[in-house]
Amino acid sequence: MRFIDEATIFVKAGDGGQGCVSFRREKYIPRGGPDGGDGGKGGDVIILTTSRRRTLSQFRFKKSLKAKNGGYGQGSQKSGKKGEDL
Repeated sequence: MRFIDEATIFVKAGDGGQGCVSFRREKYIPRGGPDGGDGGKGGDVIILTTSRRRTLSQFRFKKSLKAKNGGYGQGSQKSGKKGEDL
């Protein structure tokens, strides 16, 4: 295995999810108002270092990393799922 001490990688945080356009509908409430939920928060990029890692060979072939996107909002004031951090 070849020792690699320098690597150029591209990272991107996840995008937030889209909110939901929804209106409350009940039999005896003629104008129930909006009840759509917010979109989920996109995943964050967190960089941790350690002195135990001796090489950057794991980034030799995988040079682009992206956190997960947030989920879509839903009706009944339900927010979307948070994106997984990277």
